[in-house]
Amino acid sequence: MGGSLEEYDVAVMRNVMIPMRDGVRLAADVYRPVRDGHLVETPLPVLLERTPYNKADPLRIQRNAEYFVRRGYVSVIQDVRGRFRSEGKFYFLAKEAPDGYDTVQWIAGQPWCNGKVGTQGTSYMACVQSALATLAPPALAAMCVNQGASNAHTSSVRQGGAFEMRFLCWAFRYGALSKEALGDPVIGEALGRVNLREWLTRTPLKRGCSPLRFIPAYEEWVFDILTRGDYDDFWKQWGFNIEEYLGEHADVPLYLFGGWYDSFTRSTLDNFVGLSRLKKGPIKVIMGPWTHGWEPLGFTYAGDADFGPKAAIDYQAHRLRWFDQWLKGLETRVADEPPVHLFVMGGGSGRRNAEGRLDHGGSWRFEHEWPLARTRYTTYYLRAEGALRLEKPGRGDAPSSYMYDPSNPVPTIGGNMSSLAGLLPRPEGAPPVPLEQREQDVIGIPGAFDQHEHPMFLGCKPPYLPLASRHDVVVFRTPPLERDVEATGPVTATLFASSSAVDTDFTAKLIDEYPPSSDYPEGYAMNLTDSIIRARYRNSRERAELLTPGEIVKLTIVLYPTANVFQVGHRIRLDISSSNFPRFDINPNTGEPLGLSRKKVVAENTIYHDAEHPSHIVLPVIP
Repeated sequence: MGGSLEEYDVAVMRNVMIPMRDGVRLAADVYRPVRDGHLVETPLPVLLERTPYNKADPLRIQRNAEYFVRRGYVSVIQDVRGRFRSEGKFYFLAKEAPDGYDTVQWIAGQPWCNGKVGTQGTSYMACVQSALATLAPPALAAMCVNQGASNAHTSSVRQGGAFEMRFLCWAFRYGALSKEALGDPVIGEALGRVNLREWLTRTPLKRGCSPLRFIPAYEEWVFDILTRGDYDDFWKQWGFNIEEYLGEHADVPLYLFGGWYDSFTRSTLDNFVGLSRLKKGPIKVIMGPWTHGWEPLGFTYAGDADFGPKAAIDYQAHRLRWFDQWLKGLETRVADEPPVHLFVMGGGSGRRNAEGRLDHGGSWRFEHEWPLARTRYTTYYLRAEGALRLEKPGRGDAPSSYMYDPSNPVPTIGGNMSSLAGLLPRPEGAPPVPLEQREQDVIGIPGAFDQHEHPMFLGCKPPYLPLASRHDVVVFRTPPLERDVEATGPVTATLFASSSAVDTDFTAKLIDEYPPSSDYPEGYAMNLTDSIIRARYRNSRERAELLTPGEIVKLTIVLYPTANVFQVGHRIRLDISSSNFPRFDINPNTGEPLGLSRKKVVAENTIYHDAEHPSHIVLPVIP
């Protein structure tokens, strides 16, 4: 068994302009191996990464390219359409399929390419890989997709009908590095001064009344994704949607990376399941206890929970093994491994470690399918007085009601989201500032946290009490467990509910509740996964249907998958509410068009849990 060794120097051809089918030219930097002061002329496999974040970024993009070039690959890094040195108009995720196809085929025609092109990248750079793969360029030979989308309407830009606020934050943050802002110091100054904590108090935005008005192309796509709630042709276009084009997707070796606290957890596993059914591949997936990005794959922690030293992996080495196997034909044994590699969280001491984080623990294991064939889907019923039990409810269980005030939403404390920072990225070469020290800059912090208010989370206010103490958070918990319970797989909650409003949201959050200890005298409520349903989309994602106030309806909330061992003495807990901000936008309860409401009303929302209305959560219990 062997892989590529570091044996080359690096030369770079800057700003090579690659023509697209419509005449627009996209700028790329081409990194080539050098030996003894001379370019290696032998045709080699090429790795392509397409980015909106500046191909000239020395700390991330260039370092990544050089890693593979020193090991015998050519690396091409391209600014996507309308960003930095590339021509054309930028529209979020649009045009990425044909642009990617044209780029792959252009690379294949170059004398330094041996005809095999691999793609790689994280987040946006993962999405553009999948987009080009739906057009199946002949030269595409292998892919490493880290934390990318499957269907933007289902589990990234929107979820359950609600809008994920990180994409509005993305527009502001990276609009400050748009071609318009970089080309006009006045526009750059206006966008660079934006503090999103302040602007999020003014949502929904009005057209022409925010700094986005200075970059009209960005304001255009922001309002498109904000206001289009129905699942229609807009959401089915290539860049937004891989799910609709799985049959056309290239049948090449594909390695999917994901994290239990990533913003694309569900998408990663949806892509694995869908493509595994249709393609020969091979297709493999690795899921760790990570948050969004590629750096966290090397961390042992996510948020305030630590999962032990084995939780971290060498992301570069994993990709190198994959590409060496499929682009160079080297025997790295990656082909012999089972298709699913999971980190199951839990099993730690529950103490506070030297870094001040909860020792939650966990371990890796291989599996042969997803979901796991031996799963026992187990129903836990919501009961009166906040109980969560295996026994079905009786006829006498009274419902649980609360008042949801859109002006006072439940704050987001961790979870499956990207880090949302509101100010302009720091200059090149400046040392990073820990999120915890940039409270005025931070909108959301991903990962596992005790569900207890803290000033570093947007929307938390003194006296900083547990979220469970809020009147609009309804808590259901099991008795202390008498044995360990592993839940690994998809999680779904079904609610029977009513509202005094014509539209409202319901949220669900699964929690591993620790008992009190000397390190955590109040216990520790560790979030595992959550989600939301906008009631107007309870029956169909294609067409909104408002509520009849007071009518009991059935709602299905698809939480992100997880893998966790609830230890003896812990409780399985489910929190129900109607907001989770700024992870999701705020439902004003008025039933007005999405993203355009100017009014808010308080709603009385009720959860029913009796024999006729058995609200429940289904957990994927592994025996």
